[in-house]
Amino acid sequence: MDKYAVFGNPIKHSKSPEIHSQFASQLNEHIEYTAILAPEDGFISSIKDFFAGGGKGANVTLPFKEVAFDYADTLTERAKLAGAVNTLKLLEDGLVLGDNTDGAGLVADLQRHQAQLKGAVVLLLGAGGAARGCIYPLLSAGVKKIVIANRTATKAQALADLFTPHGDVVAAPLDGIPKLPYTGVINSTSSSVTGDTPKISSQLITKVAWGYDMFYSNERTSFLTWLANNNNACYLMDGMGMLIGQAAEAYAVWRGKYPNVDLLLEKAK
Repeated sequence: MDKYAVFGNPIKHSKSPEIHSQFASQLNEHIEYTAILAPEDGFISSIKDFFAGGGKGANVTLPFKEVAFDYADTLTERAKLAGAVNTLKLLEDGLVLGDNTDGAGLVADLQRHQAQLKGAVVLLLGAGGAARGCIYPLLSAGVKKIVIANRTATKAQALADLFTPHGDVVAAPLDGIPKLPYTGVINSTSSSVTGDTPKISSQLITKVAWGYDMFYSNERTSFLTWLANNNNACYLMDGMGMLIGQAAEAYAVWRGKYPNVDLLLEKAK
């Protein structure tokens, strides 16, 4: 039986084993998928042991996505642009391929919700790894302009500079976000984890058509609650669809078959 795993620290709350086992049964395939807690300074030895023991592919979550990027022998274009890897695949020649399916998972979920992307002006909150991974996929999906707003403006600017060759991407500090007719807003920060709300003017989002929080919860997240309170016509989405979408993309990278995401989303509700 082909072996797969997700590596992280912490990892016990990961939904990946459950998601991938449902994908496999849906496609009538038999795989083994486990969650592996790697020591914070021991990811490389853990992943090497896994592949040496017959592992075929792995998902990588916090805090190892950058280490996995350095570890991979060869990288997909989207992984290079993301600067991080969340999917590893052992190739037939023994080399390890690094890919990043996070941005593709986000875009697929936005499209599933029929959120307008073509010609859209998007306000992206945060400039960390989650933000970086979604910029190129958003531009590729037809987004016209992305404004990256971050507490540390220099970090947002560095990200904007990186993607300027690929599209109209600009940076702004949280207290200096340009007043534009934004189509949508995406929260890539961890504010909802702590129940905080964005430190930005609510005037910026009173007309947005849709809002997306990469964080997900059984309850409405603090970011989406703040959005709804300031814009009752806004279509709200949390990160559950992105989680399942990036997993489906990873499954396809490993096995060449794309699972039905909708079936799992129905169960997740």
